Amino acid sequence: MMRNSIIFLLVIGANLSLWSQDQDSIIVIEDDPEVAAIDSMLVAGYLNHFCFSTDTLILNVNDYASDSVPKISEEQIRQNLAFLDAQTPMALTYNSDVQSFINLYTGRRAKMTSRVLGMAELYFPMFEQIFDKYDIPYEMKYLAIVESALNPQARSHAGAVGLWQFMHATGKMFDLRVNSYLDERMDPWKSTDAACQYLQSLYDRYGDWDLALAAYNCGPGNVNKAIRRSGGKRDYWSLRNYLPKETRSYVPAFIAVNYVMNHAADHNIFPVQPSHNFFECDTIQVRKTLKFDQIEAFTSIPTEELIFLNPSYRRNVIPGDGAIHSLRLPVESVGLFLANEDSMYEYRKDVVQEAAIAQSELIYRVRRGDVLGKIAQDHSVRLSDLKAWNNIRGNTIYPGQKLTIYLSGGKKSTSQITPAKKQTKPAPATNDGTFKYHTVQNGDTLWDIAKIYDGVSVDQLLKLNEGLNNKRLQPGQKIKIQKIS
Repeated sequence: MMRNSIIFLLVIGANLSLWSQDQDSIIVIEDDPEVAAIDSMLVAGYLNHFCFSTDTLILNVNDYASDSVPKISEEQIRQNLAFLDAQTPMALTYNSDVQSFINLYTGRRAKMTSRVLGMAELYFPMFEQIFDKYDIPYEMKYLAIVESALNPQARSHAGAVGLWQFMHATGKMFDLRVNSYLDERMDPWKSTDAACQYLQSLYDRYGDWDLALAAYNCGPGNVNKAIRRSGGKRDYWSLRNYLPKETRSYVPAFIAVNYVMNHAADHNIFPVQPSHNFFECDTIQVRKTLKFDQIEAFTSIPTEELIFLNPSYRRNVIPGDGAIHSLRLPVESVGLFLANEDSMYEYRKDVVQEAAIAQSELIYRVRRGDVLGKIAQDHSVRLSDLKAWNNIRGNTIYPGQKLTIYLSGGKKSTSQITPAKKQTKPAPATNDGTFKYHTVQNGDTLWDIAKIYDGVSVDQLLKLNEGLNNKRLQPGQKIKIQKIS
């Protein structure tokens, strides 16, 4: 309620102010000092209540020397973890694999642990707010450390992006937009909301948070195969050896992070002060094209800081694409932004690129002899963007494969492009007791078919179907998809 009142007063002040410009010179309208003081009091109240601190003198209750490496017994760690386990519906099991990850995070990766302890002050209050909406256990916030070490711009070798490491296709399932100017997989709020939806759907499927975590990492298809191979067992530790290698370490790492984030001080590890915490920031809604250097000119917030707080804008531009976009700012700069907003849009407008106007999503069908670099060049897009849009890790593409390409500014290409069309639902797979079969439909390619089924690749299809020719698939033809376990 107070926040709305503050914004209302600032907008009135902005309407009464004047602005003048002489080429690149600007006159900045100062924020209302009385309202700025109210903002400061509000932030101080939050900080005092939530007891945020990175003061080692306060946190170092064991009075360790700065170079001390404490030895905590495994029995003490087991007891500490049992106490945490009693406070959550998640199963925080202790075993040697968990201990190995605790040793890693408190030893070789202690500096990373210090950094994420500090970054938690920026992200964890927001995570918990969204978890509360979906009834997700609060301990799930530690999953973002396993996934990205709380780096919203993290990108894996496989093309997963953001705090919660969404692949392009999975992100689209949960309405995370990706284009030349925007990647909402890097938006802390929207990606966290999407992660909650995905985790909740996985929990609803398996009724077990450990299996939901495993499926988040390797996909439901691999978890389903592990359940079958284990003889129908449905707990993570019983079917762990049937999961992909990375997923075997995934839940132990998650449990270890739960312990370390609650007992870092016992290991002489303390948070690094973050540039901002959650309560020192606020959100503005922006409806027009706005470049970060325009914001910097009027607020003196460095572009690097704007990028840190707003990682989803890929070219330091908030696109004027008709949508409402969020801009995260330090609280002390919100009033200054609002007082100068209209002037900000006009400043150096002649050099502001109108972002994402007339941007269109097109589907390109790969032809024999095509290479990714040439396709990117023909469509005036970056190769890295083309790979990210289509979840391509290396450089391998197949004839008939469909590539999503985002064009902006009305650029045209001489390459063969087909309009994006709604995918039709494939015919249900059949089986003869030994193999699962797919019935080919008009326009199907091996690439299209492989994407329908979890854990299936084009190479697997070619090995299972001797003599299969990707260019001569016939509607109604049945091809082997998987051997039934």
